[in-house]
Amino acid sequence: MKFSVVIPLYNKARYVGSAIQSVLQQSVQPHEVIVVDDGSSDYGPAVVESIQDPRVRLVRQANAGVSVARNRGIAEATGEWVAFLDADDWYHPEFLAALKQAHEASPQAGLLGAQFRTMTLPLGGPDAWPVTEGFVEVETVDDLRQRWMKTSPFCTSSVAIRADLLRTMQPCFAEGESHGEDLDLWFRTGDLTPVALVNAPFAAVRVLPDSLSRRTPRTTEPPFLARMRQRALNGEIPAHHRKSALWFVGQQEVTLAREALGTGNRKLALKFLFAGRGVMFTRRWMLTLAMTLFMPTHFADTWQRWRLRSAEVFSPEGPAR
Repeated sequence: MKFSVVIPLYNKARYVGSAIQSVLQQSVQPHEVIVVDDGSSDYGPAVVESIQDPRVRLVRQANAGVSVARNRGIAEATGEWVAFLDADDWYHPEFLAALKQAHEASPQAGLLGAQFRTMTLPLGGPDAWPVTEGFVEVETVDDLRQRWMKTSPFCTSSVAIRADLLRTMQPCFAEGESHGEDLDLWFRTGDLTPVALVNAPFAAVRVLPDSLSRRTPRTTEPPFLARMRQRALNGEIPAHHRKSALWFVGQQEVTLAREALGTGNRKLALKFLFAGRGVMFTRRWMLTLAMTLFMPTHFADTWQRWRLRSAEVFSPEGPAR
């Protein structure tokens, strides 16, 4: 298997060297590493150029956003598979080997993913962490949205997709968007091919001290949810996935309502609940409605803390970055 690893880079000079080294230290060696510099203003590109390995290639572009950078990397890739890695994350030395095992166990799958772990190291990268030895458990999934409702099985830094499939989907990542553009691609891909999941953590996601707080609650519906709903209603999503697609959208709307309620914004919470009325007879929707209508304002902080503990499984992003 030939893996092209795409790394978008924007002002991550302190971290990108470790990310690239984690790719070059794989037991299954990469075909190439494509670093797309998205108009960095720091010395990140110089770090990339200092790495003396012919497989590492730096591509420069004017600042246009991470989606444009990833799409550029896909267009530049010459391998059979395209794997993604953020410039401040790492691969376990056996990451590509684990994906290779997943492919061998489920050769029909066009998307391969692995679990991941979060780390708070300020600089450098972690030593290889222990994972299951030998052949890891591989789960073949037909309905990725249904599987995602249980727990996020992979992240952007722990996934690979067949290059020929990606080329038929360009622009793969929704350009100009900063929330859900990756999920949009994963689910669209999952509508076209089975997914093989490695149920062990073979990637590490860096969580910086200033990002430990939760993301700011959104005030509008993410575009990828609106597109998913419309594609399901228009029949663009395969028939056997439409029900779970609408269910997924509804549950995400409930999560957005809970985030709004955590800030005391009842009006916004009701707006999201109305948008998610397709799941209105579920216990989760009804409970959120009751809390929105009857919870005293001074309980908002308590509700926010409870929401952070209980709603994680329904967060489309998984753990906050």
